[in-house]
Amino acid sequence: MAGDALFVGWGQVVRGREQLALQVFQETIAYYSKLQEDGEIASFDAFLLAPHGGDLAGFLIMHGDLSALDTVRSSAEFLHVVARAGAVVDKVGVVTAHTGEALARVMGIYGEVSQGLPQAT
Repeated sequence: MAGDALFVGWGQVVRGREQLALQVFQETIAYYSKLQEDGEIASFDAFLLAPHGGDLAGFLIMHGDLSALDTVRSSAEFLHVVARAGAVVDKVGVVTAHTGEALARVMGIYGEVSQGLPQAT
């Protein structure tokens, strides 16, 4: 469905592993590019955040069909990429995300569930 995504976020580079972190980042971008070329994901965007005092240093968003993203997320290669990243940066996390049509679907489910709950007084 249009609007499904995987959010991959990470924190600061582990001190002393800066050069390796650059190499792992380049390998990771190559992996996501191959996923896109092979049609396993629709697209991806990578972001590095300016220093801001928070825990999140950067993130990547992969776009695609939820079932395809689930397949990627559970693959041995993806798990290897995430584990390798976790060795050079702090706080790596992978979260399913929704926007567009997928967001509308998820919010519709939330609306249905909320109708059946008693309201706070």
